[in-house]
Amino acid sequence: MKITDVETFICGNPWKNWLFVKLHTDEGVTGIGEGTLNGFAKTVEAAIHELKHLYIGMDPHDVETIALKMIRDVYSDGGQIQGSALAAVETACWDIIGKAAGQPLYKLLGGKCHDKLRCYANGWYRGPREPQMFHDKAKEVVARGYTALKFDPFGNAWRTVERKDFQTAIEIIAAVREAVGDEVDILIEGHNRFSVHTALQFAEAMAPYKPAWFEAPVPPQRISSVVEVAKRSPVPIACGEDYYCREQFAELLKHDAVHIIQLEPQFLGISAAKQIIGMVHAHNGVIAPHSAQGPVCSVVCAHLNMASPNFYLHEMFDEFNEPWEEEVLQPPLKVERGFLRPPERPGIGVELNLEQIAKHPYDPGYWIPLFKQGWEKREGQG
Repeated sequence: MKITDVETFICGNPWKNWLFVKLHTDEGVTGIGEGTLNGFAKTVEAAIHELKHLYIGMDPHDVETIALKMIRDVYSDGGQIQGSALAAVETACWDIIGKAAGQPLYKLLGGKCHDKLRCYANGWYRGPREPQMFHDKAKEVVARGYTALKFDPFGNAWRTVERKDFQTAIEIIAAVREAVGDEVDILIEGHNRFSVHTALQFAEAMAPYKPAWFEAPVPPQRISSVVEVAKRSPVPIACGEDYYCREQFAELLKHDAVHIIQLEPQFLGISAAKQIIGMVHAHNGVIAPHSAQGPVCSVVCAHLNMASPNFYLHEMFDEFNEPWEEEVLQPPLKVERGFLRPPERPGIGVELNLEQIAKHPYDPGYWIPLFKQGWEKREGQG
């Protein structure tokens, strides 16, 4: 079997532009993948086509060699852009492999480790940055069966915050805890916002509300800063979604400070993601992969999580996005009372609805401006 062609499709929504790929083979088996990267949909799309001379003609089963050709052999560090291009192509290859074998992806990655996957809700807090709004929406999320939910209470903060904004963030955390009770996990999203000092101030202040984790409190580039916060924080630190190679995770894990790892398959590809999950397992850590890029990424994470003994939580953004999103994939990935299972059909188990995608064209204003006031409304910039 040989890869003969690649198609790309961009689907726009105010949250971000999703980038999908479809690989064709000489045996008529096709596979789909995703290369979404916030404000870089067109850039990643260009990379997928610019590098296609490296994978057209390859056997889709040879995913490790395809990864070497698209990453090592280019002899440049394209970071998340290059990683997203690889992940899109490699996911489509795994989809083809599963279809050719007649098996769902998770069966090829180690098999069933769990009966079902516990999900946490994300993206549910669209609206004004007010404690009462967070309180009311949190109650709605729990009423749908979720036993964990994540939110960013920090507005457009960056590095340091004024005392009033600091207090508002803590009031929001308190309001959510009051809304959901003691039995539901709350997860605090930091979005790489703070200096070490500010992050630790927030960690101390939120500790009485018992968050399950404080996510990405400081920028990821200086692992020494991440480690310092993790070792001093009274709240467990989670991170990893920004890293795009094994070496970055090796450097993070060697400090034995962060034990909740949020790897991003969208930047790594499935093969490297599975290897990193093993690295985390060897360090007595758990995984909660980042799956907020788009709907295909969420399906891929479901397969990875099902096949990983050290799975902790599955991120679910899709249920709280635009209502038409559930028509982008056939069949859609469905959460039932806070839990889900990956598709059982061969491959990744879903197909693209190209008619629905065509209704929502690319818009350069569709991205998340995390440091602009009101970004939580996810209305885009166009």
